[in-house]
Amino acid sequence: MKAYRLLEWQQPPQLVDVPVPEPGPGEVLVRVGGAGACHSDISVMEQPKGWLPFDVPFTLGHENAGWVARLGAGAMGFSEGDPVAVYGPWGCGTCRSCIEGMDNVCERWRDPGRTRGGGLGRDGGMAEYMLVPSPRYLVGLRDLDPVAAAPLSDAGLTPYRAIARSLHVLVPGSTAVVIGVGGLGHLGVQILKAVSAARIIAVDVAPDRLDLARRMGADDTVRSGDGAVQEIREACGGQNPELVLDFVGNEQTLAMSARLARIRGRVVIVGIAGGTVPWGFGKLAQECEWIQSSWGSIAELREVIDLAERGLLKPETEVFPLSRVEEAYQALHEGALVGRAVVVPDA
Repeated sequence: MKAYRLLEWQQPPQLVDVPVPEPGPGEVLVRVGGAGACHSDISVMEQPKGWLPFDVPFTLGHENAGWVARLGAGAMGFSEGDPVAVYGPWGCGTCRSCIEGMDNVCERWRDPGRTRGGGLGRDGGMAEYMLVPSPRYLVGLRDLDPVAAAPLSDAGLTPYRAIARSLHVLVPGSTAVVIGVGGLGHLGVQILKAVSAARIIAVDVAPDRLDLARRMGADDTVRSGDGAVQEIREACGGQNPELVLDFVGNEQTLAMSARLARIRGRVVIVGIAGGTVPWGFGKLAQECEWIQSSWGSIAELREVIDLAERGLLKPETEVFPLSRVEEAYQALHEGALVGRAVVVPDA
């Protein structure tokens, strides 16, 4: 089968031929329907040897959905042909977080030799088939197309967790600001609309992404720039918003988040662009919570899938065949995508 594999650190991945894996005891072979292309994939490609606890080679793609192709001995709960979304982070299985279903914050994932999951040290879904270590990491689909479901396992799950943990500030009359309306942010707008009564203000540098935000349910949109903070405050009646969700996370957006932070409000950093903010008494709004949110739990993925099955969450996708996977990542790197790129096997 064809697979898009990272063979050397800091070198472009290659589309190569590899054998179709055989599921061992307790494992599940999934025929891939779609695999989302994510900025964190690009980050992994760029890292030097030793920066991550796992090593090359492995197949990329941590955002996957498809159909059960074969069950290993003892694997139960699914049948061949069942449509499934694949939960991305695979933890140690024994720490407190993993026992509670939160492999996304596994306490041992950085131990030497550990992997983060399929596409992150283990073979992922940028291939025709992928091997999943346990049925525990599968969420069944009803009517949802795996191509539409694939981005939900990260681009949907990550903003969902950030929002679900912030519902206490999203009371009627509150405002949520979404900074960055890309693959995650456009789903964040929809999730806010589905689970809260908050007014939604979307912020981005790109007019086409602001158009997307309006289509997804944003009440207001603001072009990022020098006057953005004041424009947002005016839209909030002269106040700062109760919740800021930063899906970029660079120096500029975190500085904006700090200026928008409200006393007793909440700022959630989701983007991984590496920005920082000054921290200390008197430097930030009093009693404002600052949270770094990472991916989501297995239970939360089930909730995301349910929202999508009910038509409340619809990823904006651009589909690329596996033979053109380099084009998908190039478009992602250049910021040319509106929504999420999904790679599908050519067959």
